Amino acid sequence: MTTEMILAGFGGQGILFAGKVLAYSGLMDGREVSWLPSYGPEMRGGTANCSVCISDEPIGSPLVTQPDYLIAMNGPSYKKFIDEVKPGGLVVVDSSIVEETCTRSDVTALALPASDLAGEAGLNGAANMVLIGRMLKETQLFSLETVQKAMEKCVPPKRAHLIEANMRAIHLGMEQA
Repeated sequence: MTTEMILAGFGGQGILFAGKVLAYSGLMDGREVSWLPSYGPEMRGGTANCSVCISDEPIGSPLVTQPDYLIAMNGPSYKKFIDEVKPGGLVVVDSSIVEETCTRSDVTALALPASDLAGEAGLNGAANMVLIGRMLKETQLFSLETVQKAMEKCVPPKRAHLIEANMRAIHLGMEQA
């Protein structure tokens, strides 16, 4: 079984980090993974997205053209990728920023005010993890234990204090149902 996803937003929103956490979660589960980042030269404020593949068999290409899951953290990214999501797929959107509403009836669309929720919880900058938490609750793709191990691998030792905050944001996202 192969699961393909695209995470997209502005540079500085933690899109690439979120994708890396998901890819490492796959590694922790003993699966085949690929993580393909893509970002504009502007870095913060420019566009950023990444493709993540998680599979039980070798992955032929890291490029995701028809994702099973889409996490969109801004309007331009939502508009760019919404029509590519496979029928039966899942779309999770930060409705604090994305004004568009999903009109597709062949996907499950979840609008979550992730930026607002993160800010209210004192987790500024963790909207990406709130969205990951909501996706994980919906899909059961990985256990929290697996995600915790992946987070510990992705966060550099000098920033280890951020692991707890990121896990709190994931829990916050999972509580939103």
